[in-house]
This record gives sequence, C-alpha cells and structure tokens, in this order.
Amino acid sequence: MSAALQLPLNWETPTASPTPLPHCLASAAQAISKQLPHAEPRPPTAAAPKPVIAYAFYRKHTENLLRRYLYASTQIGRSPNLLGESVGRGWVSSRRVRTFEDALIFVLDVERCLNRLLPIQRQVISRVILQEYTQAEAAVMLGVSTRTVSVKLPQALDCLTESLIEANLLVLPD
Repeated sequence: MSAALQLPLNWETPTASPTPLPHCLASAAQAISKQLPHAEPRPPTAAAPKPVIAYAFYRKHTENLLRRYLYASTQIGRSPNLLGESVGRGWVSSRRVRTFEDALIFVLDVERCLNRLLPIQRQVISRVILQEYTQAEAAVMLGVSTRTVSVKLPQALDCLTESLIEANLLVLPD
C-alpha cells in the first residue's frame, strides 16, 4: 500500500470564485498570508492560449507517404535524394501512379519538405523509414546511441508532418 497522500482533483476554472474556508482554516490562512511577502494578484488573461497541435497521431500517415515517395522516385528513374546512394532497399506497392508528371511533382514536393529538416533528422528517417533498418542498426550506422535515434525519429516525423501539411501533401481532417 502506498503511503502517498492522495489529493482530490480540482476541476474549477481559475476565474471561479474561491470557496469559503471553514472557520478553523480561515484563521490559519490569514496568519500565513500575513507572514508571506505580499504579491499582487495576477490580472486575468484576456484570451485563452491556442491549443498545441500534436502530430503524433499522423506519424503512420507520414511514414506511408514516405514509402510512397520512395516508390514514386524509383518509378520515375531516380534514387531518392534523401538516401544519398545509388540504390535503396526495395519496397513494393499496389498503388498506381496516374502519370509520370504526377509522380515527378510528388517526388519534388516531398524532397522540398525533407530538405527543411535537420541533417540528423533526414539521416534517421532515411535509415529507419526508407531503408527499413531497426533503430539499433540505424544508431550503429549513424554513430549515435539507440536512445538518440528513438528520440530523434518521432521529432523528425512530427517536423516532416508539419511541413507536409503546409505543402498540402498531407491533409488533416476538419
């Protein structure tokens, strides 16, 4: 059994009026407030902060888009720019490319988004997603720890997802 004190959750909003304290606690609170240095109360905030958009949910979509990029780049007859090698590991897709021009535009747009990433992020995505190495194998190849790869990969996918959304290559549902 845990000896930790469990406190009830407070679901009140900061603008709500404080609940009156019982008589025995009110005198103690007044004594403590007299001993503490007097601080001015904070003014209420005018607007609520905007919610932080998290892209963790869309990481699998970004991975699938990267695999489509790998497939499309080999279909148009060039090695993916991200790999920096003449031949990457193979990947088969049942998705058909409509026209050569569509594939070329898609590949160039994805490469533009990939070039916005930091070099370590591009290397991690290249090794783990496109070349399908494990995180441990990628860490050895990159000369970093496995923990670094496991931290950098989600960050890189989130940054790439944001770039893909800005380029309208990945569309978020409304």
